[in-house]
Amino acid sequence: MKIGLIDVDSHNFPNLCLMKLSAYHKAKGHTVEWWNAKGRYDLVYKSRVFTDTYSKDTITVTNAEQVIFGGTGYDTKNRLPPEVEHSYPDYSIYPQFFGIAYGFLSRGCPRNCGFCIVSGKEGRKSVKVADLSEFWKWQPEIKIMDANLLACPDHENLIEQLIRSRAWVDFSQGLDIRLVNRDNVSLLNRVRIKAVHFAWDNPDEDLTGYFQRFLDLTAIKSSRQRRVYVLTNYGSTHEQDLYRVNTLRAMGFDPYVMIYERPTAPPVTRHLQRWVNNKRLFYAVPRFEDYIPGRKEV
Repeated sequence: MKIGLIDVDSHNFPNLCLMKLSAYHKAKGHTVEWWNAKGRYDLVYKSRVFTDTYSKDTITVTNAEQVIFGGTGYDTKNRLPPEVEHSYPDYSIYPQFFGIAYGFLSRGCPRNCGFCIVSGKEGRKSVKVADLSEFWKWQPEIKIMDANLLACPDHENLIEQLIRSRAWVDFSQGLDIRLVNRDNVSLLNRVRIKAVHFAWDNPDEDLTGYFQRFLDLTAIKSSRQRRVYVLTNYGSTHEQDLYRVNTLRAMGFDPYVMIYERPTAPPVTRHLQRWVNNKRLFYAVPRFEDYIPGRKEV
């Protein structure tokens, strides 16, 4: 069989599903390549993580016997078959990310936040789904993509696996700051951390005490390694967005503004995102309030 792959979202971040599908079909002796409109295929996989708001599907496939659509950008109900889900990813299809292992140790989240699809898709309980060896073979860097690792009953064992790897670890999707305690931070202090991400999504929830507790316990010295996603345009005012950004900065965290449904966001929120996330500009001035939001957007 000849298999074609389409990463609808682009190639700026590896598509883990496509990597697993590629590995699965190559193990069966099939030919796998990125889809080409001039080729002929027995089967083409189109995978999309994001919806039309961020990732429009403009690709029409007419040169394949069968086309399979997958990913949350199409449907939150679809799943990879177990034999594919547990395949070691084919990292060779994304050579630009050589040396980095990507994967999930746990799935699910008990929070059920309105802006997030994880609880509806993966369940309202965080459960272990893999050991590290399922997607890591001595790469110097590991990106953990779990939605709520600390909520998983097996999280201590999973963190110990990361410790033993001696690889640099990026908890890329965010650890739950409300679940931080002396025991799990003690374990995290033994991980070679490239970056740890948290989130402050709800402006009506004061998380400063939790962030301070982490600061009191963590061995991470650099604020650039202590990153916090700040959700905007989801029931928050501009003043609430500023409060979270400035509070996190003052405490020694690196805020990163995320915009929910960016096309609907007011200009001041888009300015805030650009101002905060462009570190060179952001750290050159004391506070965003000094900036004039009415300036023409470029």
